[in-house]
Amino acid sequence: MIQVLFAVLGVARLMRFIPRSVMVGFVNALAILIFLSQMPQLIDVPWAVYVLVAVGLGILFVWPRITRAVPAPLIAIVLLTAAVVVFGLSAVPNVADQGELPRSLPELLIPEVPLTWETLQIVAPYAFAAALVGLLESLMTAKLVDDITDTRSRKTREAWGLGVANIASAFFGGTGGCAMIGQTMINVKTSGGRTRISTFLAGVWVLILVVALGDIVGLIPMAALVAVMILVSVSTFDWHSIRPATLRRMPLSETFVMLVTVVATVWTHNLAIGVVLGVLAAMVLFARRVAHFTTVSRTVDGDTARYRVDGELFFASSNDLTTQFEYAADPAHVVIDLSHTHVWDASTVAALDAIVTKYEQRGTTVVLEGMSDAAASFHGRLSGGLGSA
Repeated sequence: MIQVLFAVLGVARLMRFIPRSVMVGFVNALAILIFLSQMPQLIDVPWAVYVLVAVGLGILFVWPRITRAVPAPLIAIVLLTAAVVVFGLSAVPNVADQGELPRSLPELLIPEVPLTWETLQIVAPYAFAAALVGLLESLMTAKLVDDITDTRSRKTREAWGLGVANIASAFFGGTGGCAMIGQTMINVKTSGGRTRISTFLAGVWVLILVVALGDIVGLIPMAALVAVMILVSVSTFDWHSIRPATLRRMPLSETFVMLVTVVATVWTHNLAIGVVLGVLAAMVLFARRVAHFTTVSRTVDGDTARYRVDGELFFASSNDLTTQFEYAADPAHVVIDLSHTHVWDASTVAALDAIVTKYEQRGTTVVLEGMSDAAASFHGRLSGGLGSA
């Protein structure tokens, strides 16, 4: 329900504020997490597992050169499963070793949860966190698919669909979920899926394989699935982003934001935390960079000093604005030209008020000129009502 509320409020539109460096960090962190998640299947296992993984990777890399009519992961899984069965490699871990597969379809039910205020207090914080993480990861995945397929998805509709699907899932005994980024990469990049039919059929086939063909699925060696996921990891990682030539051309701040996103995501194993920290780092560095472009130039003509302000005026650049005027040395009249800047926030209005006050305390007349209509309206509404600067 929280995800549906987010959709109604248009939270999905905030995706446009996620910079490219965060997206690259998100993709690279995802690739690293996919690779690391395969490590438990490669530690303390029979030597045959390593052989099967190597053979599987060979098939995955060579088969697409022969044909793309049949997805390489399917061929690798079928051939490696057949090899394990034919050669009797019973020591090789398989899907059945990971747990029991369901034998029937889920049933419609009403969750046995007491509908009390106490229950809501217990559930709400976790529900909000899960809703936020799930929605963020799903929208990031949708944006990634848009870039790969050169299409445009409706993010608000995605948020609606995710929330409604999670509500429906709960009535069939399911847990809350979100976009499966690893499986999405297999579908889009490895298997060539381009429409929503591919995602629907993926779900249908999982249902058929697990419920109707569970015994056969249980025979699939984990080595085959590890090989597929390693290929997904390698193909997902943006190798261009870490080439020396790219790093030399890229601004240091962009590289730093990408690293913050990657490190935070891999460290916490939470894509949402990594993205949020990456966006915050990008915002701080952007504000710092833009603030340095603000300049104040001074000319004196007779009994009038004229100041010209260039650049954007907001909290990061206006905090030092009051120090760039010659209060004691200026003549009786001062003109501050704001035609080449814009007043963006209350911090700037407070700084301008402070400058005017300092001059008036010395008996100097100050004129602010050149503000756009929007800036003049904003300044006029707040000026004199912000207290001491």
